[in-house]
Amino acid sequence: MKKAIAAIIAVAVIVLMALGYAEAAHHSDGQMHEVNAQEIIFEHLGDSYGWEVPFSHSKRIPLPVIVRAQDGSWHAFMSCRLADGAQYDGFQIAQGGDYNNKVVQILPDGSQYRPVDLSITKNVAGILIAALVVLLVVFKIKNWYKKNGMKAPRRFTAALEVVVDFVYTDTIRPIMGKEAPKYGPYLLTVFFFILTMNLLGLIVIFPGGANLTGNLAVTAVLAVITFLVTNLTGTKHYWKEMFWPEVPTALKCPVPLMQIIELFGIFTKPIALMIRLFANMMGGHMVVIVFMLLIFIFGSMFGAAVGGGMTVLSVLLSLFMLILDTLVSFIQAYVFTILSTMFISMAHVHAHHE
Repeated sequence: MKKAIAAIIAVAVIVLMALGYAEAAHHSDGQMHEVNAQEIIFEHLGDSYGWEVPFSHSKRIPLPVIVRAQDGSWHAFMSCRLADGAQYDGFQIAQGGDYNNKVVQILPDGSQYRPVDLSITKNVAGILIAALVVLLVVFKIKNWYKKNGMKAPRRFTAALEVVVDFVYTDTIRPIMGKEAPKYGPYLLTVFFFILTMNLLGLIVIFPGGANLTGNLAVTAVLAVITFLVTNLTGTKHYWKEMFWPEVPTALKCPVPLMQIIELFGIFTKPIALMIRLFANMMGGHMVVIVFMLLIFIFGSMFGAAVGGGMTVLSVLLSLFMLILDTLVSFIQAYVFTILSTMFISMAHVHAHHE
């Protein structure tokens, strides 16, 4: 009985989506819209000054715009004042050019000036939301043990403890050894922060939908933090191996071949962290969007009937990719954490040997 009900609900959802497509894909004169797949993909994967409202491509949840004008004055207002190319207080969201989709100041001569922009964009708001979620998760576990002592937790808290125990006990501690308690908090924070951003990115409605780990600037900051922790806390033996490694003298003097290779390796490690996380998450989001666009692409080419028929296939493919992306979200958070653990451990080689 439950399976029959689930099947009926699934069919109803697909039919409603097909009908919604047929209604949305036409102009008032009954003609099909031309679908610009590239524009849609970059719009959904990029940053913006508003949060898209579900099932509406034109309406957005406004976010604060904070900019510094050319004369040094600061201006703060909501992004809804700049909707649909409108100008407010001399500012506008550029359409095309070098500052496409960025807030610019329109000068008296008609030229555009890019102000200092400290706006709370979609990605910034998404990062703040992800950080808040991580804090709530951490304090939920903390409050449980504060209230119940060493009594085993239940339900969601128990699941969180299993994840924490797996990451720390089975990954961080075997690699870091006695240094694990010192760097465990940072590594666990990185894991849960990346995992939260990944999972929120799979949710299509507010507060999800921000492509955070598919943004190179976000993954670059995470990689730089690991880079700083690794190299600022490195032991003397680590730096000695960097500038005078234990290799034949011909390989390090008079031509510092090994030193160059070691220094090059310092910077390739965070770059690998940055690119791996960015590419995997960006690729997953892009595949899901492309599958959904198949509905409109086939509809614009062959008519509403074919577009409605493609709805079923596209939805099934998209659901499969979302399930796969959920697994990838855990894997990529774990991979970033374990590689960060290894890089930090390699910088404490003397302590590790002991």
